[in-house]
Amino acid sequence: MKVKARQARIISPTGYYHVMMRGNNREKIFIKEDQKRYLTELLRIASLEEPIEAVAYCLMDNHMHIVVKGEIEDLSQAIKKINIKYAMKYNKDTKRIGHVFQDRYRSEAVIDDKYYFHTY
Repeated sequence: MKVKARQARIISPTGYYHVMMRGNNREKIFIKEDQKRYLTELLRIASLEEPIEAVAYCLMDNHMHIVVKGEIEDLSQAIKKINIKYAMKYNKDTKRIGHVFQDRYRSEAVIDDKYYFHTY
């Protein structure tokens, strides 16, 4: 059986990335408002621990978009911390086990002002 290698993330020339994360099987990842507040708090903490800056975010019931400025390695570390902490609390609070997020997070390099303003 041939294993497909992960595609390398594209380095943004602007330093901005559009990050997307979706619930496993497109299920809701935010059932209550306090879960959205917890995620935004994790994002705030991650930006203190890693040299990244979240410049915009949009949290929907089953997915989220975040625009982040920073180096790709720092972004990866921050998102990893956020996903693990959020998934652990979500699973505990909802008395479930398993993956909360579908696959690894998606990120697209924001290559110009047109894309940047499109994310808003």
